[in-house]
Amino acid sequence: MFWQSSQTVAIQTGAHFEGIVLGATNISPGNKASINGRLLAQTAVTLIKNTVVAP
Repeated sequence: MFWQSSQTVAIQTGAHFEGIVLGATNISPGNKASINGRLLAQTAVTLIKNTVVAP
């Protein structure tokens, strides 16, 4: 599943997300969020104690 955004993408603290995020700006998962997929941004992906597993 793909998610596309033209703005900043924020994933809540402690949340679990599955899929691929295509962000035009930055992607910021909250503290200890887990991601099963990919985070692709044109500017930055900021990770703080996150778990990212590529499919």
